[in-house]
Amino acid sequence: MAESFVKVGDIMRPELKKINGLKSVREAIDMMREANTSSLVIERRHEGDEYGIVTVQDIAGNVISKSRSVDRTSVYEVMTKPALTVSADMNIKYAIRLLFRLGVRRALVTRGGGVVGYISQRDLVVSYVDGGEP
Repeated sequence: MAESFVKVGDIMRPELKKINGLKSVREAIDMMREANTSSLVIERRHEGDEYGIVTVQDIAGNVISKSRSVDRTSVYEVMTKPALTVSADMNIKYAIRLLFRLGVRRALVTRGGGVVGYISQRDLVVSYVDGGEP
């Protein structure tokens, strides 16, 4: 009998908010505020490009703490790229381990080569405990 497990795709958040990397940090903050989120996905420029991610932590550490202008700093200057991605079919137990080992709080979720959502370390841990996995 196969062991059952919770897949990343079962608990991911599908509501991705995307921004162009050339936009200003102020525009990113405005989008975050409007969407009530703490991260944005950076749109790919072409098929061979990778997705990036910008978080409030990136902005705090790379813009505000360094007294840089939110109007004159572009998102691409402070984003993380390539963003960590995990398969929608991955067991959440392994996703938790991966995020922890890499010291990241969130990852993009992929299926069939495309980004379909994101997960946070918090959501993974809560779901793991609530899901009753041994």
